Amino acid sequence: MAEGWLRHHAVEAGLDLDVWSAGTERTRVKPDAITVMAEVGIDLGAHTSKRLDEVPEPWSFDVVLTVCDAANETCPSYPARTTRLHVSFPDPSGHDLTRWREVRDAIGAMSSRLVETLRAGGTPTEDGVRASTPEPGTAARDG
Repeated sequence: MAEGWLRHHAVEAGLDLDVWSAGTERTRVKPDAITVMAEVGIDLGAHTSKRLDEVPEPWSFDVVLTVCDAANETCPSYPARTTRLHVSFPDPSGHDLTRWREVRDAIGAMSSRLVETLRAGGTPTEDGVRASTPEPGTAARDG
């Protein structure tokens, strides 16, 4: 979901960003992620994540963002010029679509702040991109 949001916000901001989703293994996007992202007009149907060794020139990245704790723990070291950020989101797998939407919206808000910081020429920080992102599952419920 993060790659989809980052690509979306970059286009909206008029930025030409290379955005890659990579991890320790190649995976398909979960059907619930495809469903909730389609609700906001972002198509993940053909998306797959790649292994880091499949991404062109990963050591030339300006920013590396991890959004799950396991990825953060296994993420390799990058050159000092690379800004490395970790903003953890809970895995909504096994939950209903309401939880998936909460995580989608939280990732969307975070990625919007990240792209805005880049558009303004700033260096993103974890606190800056995390600022006021509601924790999924804590939204007030009507009842």
